[in-house]
Amino acid sequence: MRQLGALALATVALSACALKGDVRRVEREVQELRAEMARTDSARADFLDLAFQQMLALQRQILDSLDAQDRRLALFRGTVRSDMTEVQRQLMQIQELSGQSQARLSEMQRRLEERELTPAATTPAGDSTAGAPAGAPRPQEMYDVGIQQLRRGSPQTARTAFQLLVSQYPDHVLAGDAQFNIGESWQNTEPDSAAAAYELVVQKYPNSRRAPTALYRLGTIAEQKGDMDSARVYYQRVINGYPRSDEAELAREKLNPGS
Repeated sequence: MRQLGALALATVALSACALKGDVRRVEREVQELRAEMARTDSARADFLDLAFQQMLALQRQILDSLDAQDRRLALFRGTVRSDMTEVQRQLMQIQELSGQSQARLSEMQRRLEERELTPAATTPAGDSTAGAPAGAPRPQEMYDVGIQQLRRGSPQTARTAFQLLVSQYPDHVLAGDAQFNIGESWQNTEPDSAAAAYELVVQKYPNSRRAPTALYRLGTIAEQKGDMDSARVYYQRVINGYPRSDEAELAREKLNPGS
């Protein structure tokens, strides 16, 4: 009986020891879990702080970029305004010059009409402008206006001046040049009209210094249209009619390339 009591006491003692050990193990595990959670919370906090800092840096970059774009846009707008102001100034200047030229041509036409109503005096030999009343526009004056307008990119105004010269002074030394420049005024826009004007140079002013150039231009216009037969005829006419001209050398090269 005593032995059974001793055994029971021993069993209870062992159970108590086992329970205390389990409690201590659980406490250790809880402490370790708390430490792990603390470390996890610290790492998470560090990560969130780093992400926040990166977002702030990105936001600053975006704002800096927007500021730079605003400055460039303001500079661009200022440049555009300046350029537009300059363009408007130039347009006004061109309009003013064009208006002056038109007024000058109108004055020329008025003076020519007055000259036609005035009885002509005896014309000295060799002077195609003699007999014109005082103040009538002179061929050189018309020619200069035409050249100025041609150089300024106003072919229609230039053409009017040259046509006035040719119609009023067809025998003047500048008439051939004026007729050629009528062709020049059409050269870049109406090749057929240019060709018609060049044909008149050859027909009416064969002795003009512009005649070989007009013939050569007729050849190049025909060539551009694909009419090689007509082009070769014009080139040959340059060679035959003006063999010592620069245009004749160009025409020979056209007819015999590489020779």
